[in-house]
Amino acid sequence: MKKIVGRTEEVTIMDRITNSEKAEFIVLYGRRRVGKTYLVKKYYDEKFTFHLTGMADATTHIQLSNFVSAYRQVADLEKAKIPKTWFEAFDLLRKLIDSKGKELCVVFLDEMPWLDTPRSKFIMALEHFWNSYGAWKTNLKLIACGSAASWMINKLINNHGGLHNRVTRRLHIKPFTLKETEEFFAYKHIKFERYQIVELYLALGGIPYYLEEIEGGLSVAQNIDKLYFSKTGLLKNEYKNLFRSLFRNADNHEAIVNTLARKAKGLLRDEIITLAGLPNGGNTTKALDELELSGFIRKYEPFKRKSRNSLYQIIDPFVLFHHQFVKDTKAEGEGSWMSFAGTSKYKTWSGYAFENICLIHISSIKKALGINGIYSENSSWRSNNKEENAQIDLLIDRKDGVISVCEMKFSNDEFEVTKEYAEKLKRKLRVFRTESKTKKPLYLTLITTFGSQKNSHYLGLVQNELTMEDLFW
Repeated sequence: MKKIVGRTEEVTIMDRITNSEKAEFIVLYGRRRVGKTYLVKKYYDEKFTFHLTGMADATTHIQLSNFVSAYRQVADLEKAKIPKTWFEAFDLLRKLIDSKGKELCVVFLDEMPWLDTPRSKFIMALEHFWNSYGAWKTNLKLIACGSAASWMINKLINNHGGLHNRVTRRLHIKPFTLKETEEFFAYKHIKFERYQIVELYLALGGIPYYLEEIEGGLSVAQNIDKLYFSKTGLLKNEYKNLFRSLFRNADNHEAIVNTLARKAKGLLRDEIITLAGLPNGGNTTKALDELELSGFIRKYEPFKRKSRNSLYQIIDPFVLFHHQFVKDTKAEGEGSWMSFAGTSKYKTWSGYAFENICLIHISSIKKALGINGIYSENSSWRSNNKEENAQIDLLIDRKDGVISVCEMKFSNDEFEVTKEYAEKLKRKLRVFRTESKTKKPLYLTLITTFGSQKNSHYLGLVQNELTMEDLFW
């Protein structure tokens, strides 16, 4: 195995899979460009018994032609005929595995959702292959991979037919954390301070494919200009194909994201339906679920689930950045990103984007607070009284009888708790206690980039303080 940067947990699971003495059916899914294929290829050093990648928008015949082409590369059968059905294709795969005796057989089917073309009976053939043969081959590791998370979940993990409960392992490959991003840059011999890494994460997230394009020797602003605002920038047109490549009939998905992008603080399901002009039905629910499974949005359960209406918010930094600065912009070329610095749009976006980073790194926050060993539930809260305009994005309801109320603030220097902001926080805590009727102590936790000034407004109000350093746990 060649060196894999980050992915410590995933590699540990892959080790267990490879060394297990049973047949393994692994479902590996995650957002586009997150590095799923790279992880599998790097781990096995591209040495597979069989490797097939599905083709987008191809017919069943073309997919099967692609199958036999991949088969010929490993089976020494130059004259192997193109199978007419997937049943015939999996029969060929069975013969290939049998020819290997007891040696480890790793079969990697990448972009599997594309193989499942209409009326191809791909799933039926896969079911038959696994149930009648694969499940009994203790040396077989079948890895199914795809970016269309909804297909992977519904067709494989939650299958109610012949593949019900057949998946032995599932790996959700998520974007790099801040710590993994730091390790990635170190591996690439790119020197950035942690504040610079946070700045890049605000705009790109932890997508390895995007981070690969970062150049050492260039500032954060120069890199963002190169990726987003140059005519040939990698990310200039990335958004156009993002949802179309992941979801069939992506109109609802795009409508939801476009609506949420206008309200970075998040919207309730009913509000999304009204503002996006979508029907209150199964298709909308399906689109929301698929966006959540793919890592573009997050559903925040209300505190104590007092409301059946959950809050939805965009959590993908790239999507949020695109809507704020790239969509409909005329900015182009060097200096484009710096032209936004100091503007009200930048201040609003950076605040929401930093909150988002904190929400992505909740496990790091709990470790820094020393409560990772205590059972807790994460939730959000929004006042029922619209006139109050009070909202808390992260509540950590702890089993030790305390609720950590987290406030996240982004700045390029020490943060100052002003008299006005202190009064706002006190009112928010008061309204939350009144509406939630909780008797638990409320510990206000302030999370900033460089810490806060310990002035008179801070003292007696803030119980815990974390900085961006704590997000790198």
